[in-house]
Amino acid sequence: MSARPGTPASPATPHAAPDGPHDDRAAEVWEPPEQKRVLIVLALSQTLSGAGLAAGITVGALLAEEMLGSTGLAGLPAALFTGGAALGAVGIGRVCQRWGRRPGLTAGYATAGLGSLGVVAAAGLGSVWLLFLSLLVYGAGTATTLMARYAGADLAAPARRGRAVSLVLFATTLGAVIGPNLVGVTGEAAHGLGVPRLAGPFLLAVAAYAAAAVVLGVFLRPDPLRLARRLAEVREAAAVSEDAAPALGTAEDTSTDPAAAPAPRTDTRKLATGAAVMTFTQLVMIAIMTMTPVHMRAHGHATETAGLVIALHVAAMYLPSPLTGMLVDRIGRLRVAAASGVVLLAAGVLAALAPAHSVPALATALVLLGLGWNFGLVSGTAIVTDAVPLATRASTQGLVDVGIAVAGATGGMASGLVVATGGYSTLALGGGIVALGLVPLLVLSGRGGRTGTGTGSHAVAGPSAPGERT
Repeated sequence: MSARPGTPASPATPHAAPDGPHDDRAAEVWEPPEQKRVLIVLALSQTLSGAGLAAGITVGALLAEEMLGSTGLAGLPAALFTGGAALGAVGIGRVCQRWGRRPGLTAGYATAGLGSLGVVAAAGLGSVWLLFLSLLVYGAGTATTLMARYAGADLAAPARRGRAVSLVLFATTLGAVIGPNLVGVTGEAAHGLGVPRLAGPFLLAVAAYAAAAVVLGVFLRPDPLRLARRLAEVREAAAVSEDAAPALGTAEDTSTDPAAAPAPRTDTRKLATGAAVMTFTQLVMIAIMTMTPVHMRAHGHATETAGLVIALHVAAMYLPSPLTGMLVDRIGRLRVAAASGVVLLAAGVLAALAPAHSVPALATALVLLGLGWNFGLVSGTAIVTDAVPLATRASTQGLVDVGIAVAGATGGMASGLVVATGGYSTLALGGGIVALGLVPLLVLSGRGGRTGTGTGSHAVAGPSAPGERT
């Protein structure tokens, strides 16, 4: 199954979506049989990587506060590893564009494993600069975990894209929920190795990210993006041949040349809308989530208690994904995206009003925060995938995720400064108000009218799913 770099590998038996004027509905839901295997492999790798992702979320701010001795800089780790995610998204997107999803995602997780090891070493040596550098490298794991969702959609039928994305995100739940609850166990393991207990979750991240890289490198075959491109070529060649059949007797007929067909174009309105949805939700989620453990510990809660709240938050980020995917496909991308803004507002208001001693109230606010983020990510991913043709899909998705990561870095960095000057309640309420700005944005986007998807293959891409409303 080898191929030149940049050239899709040919499947042993190319599959094509149903053809003909009466098969539009069948083509809308048709998927190649390889899609099932791709989703299974992605689910396994995401389960492993979730544990690595949880390390930075759970103890990153606490470790920085301990090493730097400053609450105002406690948001710096989130800014660093989300900044690293931005750099990682660029690199991973380019590798995926040229060589496929498998090498790009594998390299991303391997890099994150090295970064996690660097964080452990920095904590043991007490080196702040090594910590900063390692957190940047560790951020590649965040980028890879998010970009894996696109791989789930490469071979998905248009009417099932939301569900395909959601299944990949859902698989992250197990590792991401277990990870924060192992703070105590991994802390003891770290202490036994002579490093601070707060570095323990990063020890788990080393093993988790390395295992995810092995799973993808060995088992993600066929590569979903390369196969999707091959299927698109087969479909387009068949369509050109069918259109040219009545003119077979002409002396010069250039319509049989696939290159003569107009190239599919990106729907810039949809692309901008999807990117904005994910950027807003990431900014708000990272800002509030980052400072919640710091806020709790400042009011006497144990690190394990903060870990439990973060575990519930992470569960809400990924666990509802199948339901979200179904809603995205059935009631429409824009409606679910608008709901994310409303839910994030509710999360911010509740977090701002919750008594500092009330773990249930803070946990509820963080659950709503995770749910709002989930609504925004799944709907935004479906919008972006609808908008971009296969020829440029991976690189464009990588650039979108750069914007998401930059938003996360901004939220993480600003969160510590806001809490230090105005308090946690100010941060939470301000974040909720920012999230509500999504609603008028989406209303304006919906008034722009229904647009095409810009996808380049009817076999694996096509019009918006039935039920999409703008």
